[in-house]
Amino acid sequence: MSTPNSPAITVAVAVSGGVDSLCALVMLRNAGYRVLALHGLFLPDGPITAPAGLTEACAALGVPLHVADLRAEFEREVLAPFAASYARGRTPNPCSYCNRAIKFGVLLDTAQNLGADKLATGHYARLVTTPNTGSNDTADVLPLLAAATDAAKDQSYFLSLVQRQRLGHALFPLHGQTKDQTRAIVAAAGLAVPLPSESQDICFAPPVTQPGMSADEAYRPFLERRWQAAGTIAPGPGPVVLRDAKGNEREIARHKGLWRYTEGQRKGLGIAHTEPLFVLAKNSANNTLVVGPRALLGIRRCVTGPANIALPPHLWPDNLLVRLRHRQRPCPASVRVEGGCLHIQLDEPQFPTAPGQVAAVYDADGRVLAAGVVEEMA
Repeated sequence: MSTPNSPAITVAVAVSGGVDSLCALVMLRNAGYRVLALHGLFLPDGPITAPAGLTEACAALGVPLHVADLRAEFEREVLAPFAASYARGRTPNPCSYCNRAIKFGVLLDTAQNLGADKLATGHYARLVTTPNTGSNDTADVLPLLAAATDAAKDQSYFLSLVQRQRLGHALFPLHGQTKDQTRAIVAAAGLAVPLPSESQDICFAPPVTQPGMSADEAYRPFLERRWQAAGTIAPGPGPVVLRDAKGNEREIARHKGLWRYTEGQRKGLGIAHTEPLFVLAKNSANNTLVVGPRALLGIRRCVTGPANIALPPHLWPDNLLVRLRHRQRPCPASVRVEGGCLHIQLDEPQFPTAPGQVAAVYDADGRVLAAGVVEEMA
């Protein structure tokens, strides 16, 4: 890792206790940065101290460890909106919201209050720069998020809502390596990993332990507990309608609450039919779940809410790519910004996203140009 002026920079490394963040800490320390470790407390029912193994690892590296209690902020910015969004029949993406409001929000603020110039994390993503032409910013160059070298581990999608000004204070040391290389670096440092298991997409949901259980099913008890504690009645049953190729619909079953389903879902519908059925849409206004065959599944367009514009649209290339879900390959699309929102027209029908998910706009070099939360699709 090239660090021409690293000794003059103090970097706070966000450390969870997992191998990725521990590797980032090792790499930056070895590169000569002045480093401190910063562990955030997020989960309301979680430990109120850093993992013991993390304390030992930092001591072995000679790195001071600070613990920030951000449970109230995490509740306000992530947990409460997550539960409220599901109650409205949406499918939110809490990791994206957490990266924007917590990790590169209040955790970055905490790092700066401790005297750090940068906040590093164990995300697999790149930072690049582009000349500043026609922007209101005074800097000569603008920082842009970009996809990691290892496409299998790339996490740029989850970071795409982080504002450009915040990215200017970020470091992603793992951007050019694979997971195996990450593990090898930590092992070479002689460190045991306090939390050796792979992190989940949703850190506050119980782990998926039953064969065939989806991540969606794993967090349902979490939502039910929250709604019960708040005295809120969970959205209840309603009609399931089957849509045919002509757009005709007829009721064929009853669903158990729209929050239990997401667009594109096939498993777990519990509906016997002559062919596999998929969730085509959720109509919260009349509490109706719309299902149909795979041939009706694709979408051609979507619109987001207010977008995070990383690069002014007049600097975008002609050929754009859009990612509508984390594990979806970026696909060609036309994008315009109207009223601060992204209006996306896909070149070819794609597997549906869902309201509450993120739509991220990329160029051919993997740079993230803009992103927004999906509000509607068709």
